[in-house]
This record gives sequence, C-alpha cells and structure tokens, in this order.
Amino acid sequence: MIQLVCTLPQLPHTYPRPPPSSSYHSPSPPRLYSTTHYRLTVRNLSYSIKPKRKLSSLLLPPPSHQQKPTNILESVSFVAKSSEILGVVGPSGAGKSTLLRIISGRIKNSDFDPKCISLNDHPISSPTQLRRICGFVTQEDNLLPLLTVKETLMFSARFRLRGMSAKEKEERETKKPGESPGERKRVSIGVDVIHDPKILLLDEPTSGLDSTSALQVIELLASMAKARERTIILTIHQPSYRILDCISSFLLLSRGMVAHTGSLCSLEETISDMGFKIPDQINALEFAMEIVTVLEDSNSGNSFSSCGDPEAPDQYSCSWLEYEDEEGNRVPARTMQAIVGGLGLGSVYVKMKKDENGVAERLGFFAFSLSFLLSSTVEALPIFLQERRVLMREASRGAYKVSSYVVANTLVFIPFLLAVALLFAFPVYWLVGLNPSMVAFTFFVATVWLIVLMASSLVLFLSAVSPDFISGNSLICMVLGAFFLFSGYFIPKENIPRYWIFMYYVSLYKYPLDCLLINEYWSSRSQCFTKNTGPNSECLLTGRDVLRSRGLEEDGRWTNVGIMVGFFLFYRVLCWIILARKASKTTL
Repeated sequence: MIQLVCTLPQLPHTYPRPPPSSSYHSPSPPRLYSTTHYRLTVRNLSYSIKPKRKLSSLLLPPPSHQQKPTNILESVSFVAKSSEILGVVGPSGAGKSTLLRIISGRIKNSDFDPKCISLNDHPISSPTQLRRICGFVTQEDNLLPLLTVKETLMFSARFRLRGMSAKEKEERETKKPGESPGERKRVSIGVDVIHDPKILLLDEPTSGLDSTSALQVIELLASMAKARERTIILTIHQPSYRILDCISSFLLLSRGMVAHTGSLCSLEETISDMGFKIPDQINALEFAMEIVTVLEDSNSGNSFSSCGDPEAPDQYSCSWLEYEDEEGNRVPARTMQAIVGGLGLGSVYVKMKKDENGVAERLGFFAFSLSFLLSSTVEALPIFLQERRVLMREASRGAYKVSSYVVANTLVFIPFLLAVALLFAFPVYWLVGLNPSMVAFTFFVATVWLIVLMASSLVLFLSAVSPDFISGNSLICMVLGAFFLFSGYFIPKENIPRYWIFMYYVSLYKYPLDCLLINEYWSSRSQCFTKNTGPNSECLLTGRDVLRSRGLEEDGRWTNVGIMVGFFLFYRVLCWIILARKASKTTL
C-alpha cells in the first residue's frame, strides 16, 4: 500500500526566497491560494511485467510451465508533504521511474487499476484524472527546437490553460522558471508546471547537468514547493551535500520494495543502530546504497525475486524492467530480410526460360540481386556508429586494442553472413531455375557470401570515416550508386570515359556479376538459346556469346573470388588504420 498524504499549512503572507547560493532570479510571487488540504492515498498497489514470448516461440506449442510475472513494485508506502521535496533514490532497476509513472497515470498495464488511488478519499476513476492533478517531467528534454523560451512556454500554456484569457496565460508564463536562455532543464520544468499541478513528479531532473546547474535546478524546485505549497517528488542519483539540504525526505527503494523512508537524519540513525559506521568521505545516502539489501531486509523482513536478485527465475536485465523491451523479442531483421528477399525474387523470376528473353532476364536478376544484397547491409551502420563511440572510449583507456575489435567483429560476422547467404540462396536459386549442377549451386552460395562480406566491410569502413548516421547513410548510398553505375551493366567498358575507367575496376558490382555469369553459362557455352526461323536454321545466340558480350573469354571465377576476398580484407584494414589513429588522438 502506498499512502501519499499532502497537508497544506496556512499560506504565509510572504514568500520565501531561494537560498543565497542560487544564481537564478526567483519568479514573481503568484496570487494567494486559499488553504486547501490534499490527501492522496494509494492502496494495495502492485505492478508486475508479464514475460513476452518471442516471435519464434509463437510457432511452437506453449511450454508446460508458464513463466511467472516479474514483480516491479510491491508493498511500497511513504508520505509526501506539501512545501517539501521527496527524493526517490535507489540502484538502477529498483522501480523508481515505474513508481513515478504509476502515480502520474502514465503507466501502460491493463493489470493496474487506477481506482486504488484516491484524492481526499475520492477514488481516482481513470489515468486521465491522475494526469490532470500531476505534472510529470521526463528525463529527456523534449522541447521544440525552433522556439524561444517564451514561445515554448506560451505554446504549452495555450493547450493546458484553455479557460484563461491570453493576458492571464502570459502572466502565468512569465512566472514560470526557464526564462534564462539555454537552460533546457528549467524550460522543461516550466512546460509541465504551467498548469500549476497539485503534485509535480520529476524523473532525474539533474541528469546530464554539472554540479552547479544541478544545484540551481533543485533550489528552484525547493523555492517552487515552498512558494506555491505544492508536493514535489523526484528521482535522483548520488546527490551532493548541498542538494541533500534541499530535499526534505527520502524514499530508498531496493528491488521494488522500501528499504528506508524518512529524513536524512533518520537514515543516519538507522544505519548507526544497525552497527554500521558511515565513512567521513561519503554521505549517509551514498553509504545506504552500498548496504541497501541489508536495509531492505531490516525494513520489510522479507524480499522477493526481481531485478538485481541473482536467484531470480527470470533473468531479465534491470533496464528491461523499467523500459519496454523492443529489441529482444524481435526476430533478427537481417535473417527475415534474406528469407523474404530470396522468396520474393524467386517468385518474380520463377522458372525463367532458356531463350533470348531468358538470357536478358537472368542478367537483370543477377544485377538486381547484387543491388539488394549490397544495399541490405546499410542497416548495420547505426550499430557500427554506436560501437565506435564505445571503442574510442575504451581503446583510449587501454582496455584493448583497435585491432582486437576489428578481428572480433570479423570473426563474429563471417558465420552470421554465411547463414544469411544460405537463407537467400536456397529458395531463389531453385525457384528461378539456374544452373542445376550442385557445383554451380555451391559456387553461387559462396559468391553471395562474399558479396555480403564485402558490403559489411565497406559499411564498417564508412562508419569509421562518417561523423554521424545521416552523413554515413548518404555516403554509402553515393558509393554504392557509383559502383553500380560503373559495373558494366549500364555502360559497357568501352564507353566509359577514360577519367572514370578506374571506377570500373574498383566497383564491388563488377566482380560478383562476372562470377555469376560465368557460373551460369560456362558449362553451356555451346548451347544455343535462339535460332533464326528461315529454311537454313542457324544459331544466333549461344552461351559463349553471352559471356563474350561481357568480355569473359576465360574462366576467371577464382580470380574474381580472390579479388572479392581482397576487397573484404582491404576495407577492414583501412577501418583499423582510421580507428587506430582516432583512438590515439582521443583524450579522456
């Protein structure tokens, strides 16, 4: 049960000023409010996450034993008073953000009944009513980028203060924090307090701020709580001594349960009564985080399996408990792309005939397959960019070498891309009706594998030289487009200008396209695909003619394979050189 009791004392005639250390300007005193008593009560609150079944498991019969829901919050009780700040603290995954979302009415769970929360003994009928009485400031500063501070607050006021006149809205806007340009956190707070909510909830309001800015934000909130006699509840990590002075009481959570609730003084007494001594270099709250499990057992007398418990039956990560899982329950996109691409292309070019039209269709099929396989690797760009940021930090610290990352990346991707090549080749090869020889099919799979390996190396190299995703994506599209243009498919080699002829030899499309054509027609060089209809029947097109149109007079399959392997290694070596130079220039 959570019991949140807010009692507003008699409003003073003067408003308290911010502490002397504050560097911001206090908002103008608002109009006097009549004495009001609020009592927000939450009874028998429980919240759990049901394990999500993976997409692959939907095709199989359900397991004999169903996984139990994972408890996030259980038996949480605390009191928050008006004109004070309640700080919710605890290790990652303790349920702090979930608690705020429940109180604010922003939780997405059908098992949660909002009627368990009541205001002045009147049950809350819906999450919408909770959202009306609570202001909720998220950790991210979701602000409109092109608006000034005043325009941002006025934009929010016009939506939330519909019953007021334009003059009253502007007066309310000028009394909110965030007038100073560049203070995004203050503006975010101002946007959510523009409608003067009874309870203000803030998720990590000091995240990403330096110590001075963090102190100013907390002092601003303390001044607001006293001036408007409102209840403020916020989550915070490792507050400094000066910030601790601004927070009246604390709620320490551990694995979804209350480890301690009360003032900092009472926390120090509890720690002392348990026989612990707080070191001089840290405050009581920091030390409490180290013995949070002991405090939890002492406070509740029981525990439950949840985030952070090594014996929990469901091994979910703490971040999954506080945020919805999006990636873990999806079938790998690349695998599905290979299967769907192979089946789709096979259904379009199904059983092509062995005549002149069939020859043209096969050439178009090979060209489109190359474009599909090479462009499909672009999806790995954001992954490589994210890995690069981590790599720069860790390599500069000497955790490991850049060469270790490049080698590990290569070893991981080689078998995975082989599986992708097999999933693509199996359906498309036999549906299209290519060379029925098993040797030819094996070489086709190897060629597809080398194509995706080359493309993966190219994307890795371009991710090393690109500053961000937009630039990297544009660069990849431009390079692949140039490679396709000069592959010899659109423009014969003889018609390419001399100053562009080098692009013909560095194109990643040329060598696999030649491999696929040789693999298809080398064993049928003497086969006739079209004849004239006259009395003297003559063969007009043979397999040798098809190869000769591309300048393929000899069987150069293995030479092309060697060149493709060279491209694969070349781009990875370039990536290693560039990343190593960047890591050497990175300073901590």
